[in-house]
Amino acid sequence: MLLARLTQANGAPGQENEVRDLIRAEVQAHAHVVKTDALGNLLAIKNPDAPGPKVMIAAHMDEVALMIVGIDNGYLKFRPIGGVDPRVLVAKTVVVGSKKVPGVIGAKPIHLQRPEERERAFTIQEMVIDIGAKSKDEAEKLVSLGEIAYFTTDYEELGPDKVKAKALDDRVGCALAIRLLQEEVSFPLIAAFTVQEEVGLRGAGVAAYQVEPDIAFVLEGTTASDVPGTDDHKQATALGQGPAITVMDRAVIPNPQLVQELLALAAEKGIKVQIRRSTAGGTDAGQIQLSKAGVKVAAISVPCRYIHSPAAVMCRDDFEGAYQLVKHYLARLEERVGLS
Repeated sequence: MLLARLTQANGAPGQENEVRDLIRAEVQAHAHVVKTDALGNLLAIKNPDAPGPKVMIAAHMDEVALMIVGIDNGYLKFRPIGGVDPRVLVAKTVVVGSKKVPGVIGAKPIHLQRPEERERAFTIQEMVIDIGAKSKDEAEKLVSLGEIAYFTTDYEELGPDKVKAKALDDRVGCALAIRLLQEEVSFPLIAAFTVQEEVGLRGAGVAAYQVEPDIAFVLEGTTASDVPGTDDHKQATALGQGPAITVMDRAVIPNPQLVQELLALAAEKGIKVQIRRSTAGGTDAGQIQLSKAGVKVAAISVPCRYIHSPAAVMCRDDFEGAYQLVKHYLARLEERVGLS
């Protein structure tokens, strides 16, 4: 399954090679031009010279991860790349570096903690990655400073309609973009697989500057907070309620007309959707919107519980709903182009 292979691949910000190679192999047969820019964005372009509006579908390839910054008595010290909650890290398994050295994240056991230490979560500085090395010299033969540690979570189905995996943010968007690129359209359609989103939306602006789209859809995995202890009005999104459409976040106010068109199209086609009820966080839409003279953008997200952790959970119906919504929009746009 495509989504399974995408989530199992590793790609920290700035080191998206493994994911990019996988995606390139998938899109090669469905695009007239496939290229990688200097920053590492992968652009798959269909009908590059055709008339009509340029439509960009963007999804970022990178995932949150851990960078090795020190070695102490054989233990690896690390820092997060992207937003990682330290409270979810202890005892999680990882692979480190190009050699994919297995390791486990460790900290002082509860038996040795002082009473006040048991009342708080460990900080990043108090944790290490144990790769079984006896000394610094032995660890240095296996791992170099600056290499990346990735979570080892396997893709797995949960119940009748949910899946569990790492890196659903944003391999769900990558999987959607790959599928949508296969749609038959006569206008230019560009799938932009961007880099370094998790550390500042860096790749998207560069990609949009080259493409100069008229319309852009940013496909994301977003936080779902439908878990015990969270009041309904504080839930940004919920699993099983359809893809989430953003009306505002920290980085962007999407084009209001485009948002309304998507909502009307969802109602017409019987696609369940929800409004993302949080203005926190940001997506590539913020950078794409500001490119050159400006771009009409919309952000469509698949809700994911436990996002930015070693294991997230999504609903397959929400994923399919996001695909159907953009697919129908492209079909509607194709009808308009044909009538012009």
